[in-house]
Amino acid sequence: MTTPLSSPPGGERIAVIGLGYVGLPLAVALARRFDCIGIDIDSNRIAELKAGHDRTREVTPDTLADSGLRLSECIEDAQDTDIFIVTVPTPVDSANQPDLRPVLGATRAIAAILKRNAGTILVYESTVYPGVTEDVCGPELERLSGLKRGVDFFLGYSPERINPGDREHTVDRITKVIAGENAEVTERLATIYGAVTSGGVFRAASIKTAEAAKVIENAQRDINIAFMNEIAQIFGKIGLSVHDVLDAANTKWNFLRFAPGLVGGHCIGVDPYYLSYKAQQLGMLPRVVLAGRSINDGMSNYLADEVHSRLGKAGRVLMLGLTFKEDVPDLRNSKVVNVIERLKWIGHEVTIHDPLADPQEAAHEYGLHVDAAALDRRYDAVIAAVPHARYRGWNGEDIARIVESGGLVADIKGIWRDVELPPDLRRWQL
Repeated sequence: MTTPLSSPPGGERIAVIGLGYVGLPLAVALARRFDCIGIDIDSNRIAELKAGHDRTREVTPDTLADSGLRLSECIEDAQDTDIFIVTVPTPVDSANQPDLRPVLGATRAIAAILKRNAGTILVYESTVYPGVTEDVCGPELERLSGLKRGVDFFLGYSPERINPGDREHTVDRITKVIAGENAEVTERLATIYGAVTSGGVFRAASIKTAEAAKVIENAQRDINIAFMNEIAQIFGKIGLSVHDVLDAANTKWNFLRFAPGLVGGHCIGVDPYYLSYKAQQLGMLPRVVLAGRSINDGMSNYLADEVHSRLGKAGRVLMLGLTFKEDVPDLRNSKVVNVIERLKWIGHEVTIHDPLADPQEAAHEYGLHVDAAALDRRYDAVIAAVPHARYRGWNGEDIARIVESGGLVADIKGIWRDVELPPDLRRWQL
């Protein structure tokens, strides 16, 4: 028998913990309907947001200013909160094992300010393997707070579905999957999330079900992209472009078109490892999941080696793009970094250009220099690794200005397939 929850829906006081690509858009959406505070331990991030600047470019200054969202780096400022929503990252470590330190750090911070008999709900949005919310975070909250789950506080889960740079599938338009540890919690969450999205809510059968749904969403994409990367390598050996093959195959009504390339970022390149970790804990080897990860993780070396093979020698290489995907400044888990490392190891001199990447972040996270003047010089090879809008509009003359005569144009994503290059330039694409 659980204690009735306090604070009726509509008057909820909500705190979003973690204001990155996921947390900030959610907090802004919630602040339009509820008393909402956004908490982030990065004081620089809070200062930037208070000044109206979102470095992720997910929220405009006007939207941020009009939302009414309160901001703080101090968890104590959220001590009277009814609903905590945790949106911190869930990366993997160097051995590709789940790194739950950010989630546990947020959990411990919240535990320090939980109140007895308050009926507070803690909702996790961070991607985890099934069981983390109830079997890891719940016991940690009880241990540190001295309070009882199901009496003093309650658990919920609502997987994030933010796609950086996507202006169509925003948090206020998508369907939100929700789950509470009991029916009352679930309905309270349905009211809150339903108030901020036109896509409605889906009540999952359980918290573990909601956790599992999230982790397979990205694992499925990872596996499909892995198939594309594998066939790209097969077709490359017989002189076919996978993009030409996909154009033909896509005419079939039930063909699922995915694009080959580098798979990084904070979701698709990470989440399958959470699923495989849980499977191996249960004594099962997840062959398909791990095979997909192996293929996609190997693409960096494959691309670097193909470029080197076509150049025939070490040379000066320009890397166009460093972020993990097009038109976003997000550098997390960018596999372009691995391509650069491989090329340098072979002996190439690599220059990096990216109009969106933060040079300081690139230097801090990877020890790499982003050269704003890189397009003023010429190179033996140019690799279009990230199809930013800045590059997609180039014509043959634009490309020729940065490639030496006889040089190589490596168009990884096929953005210049229809661009006619000067006859003295060589072209290669997947």
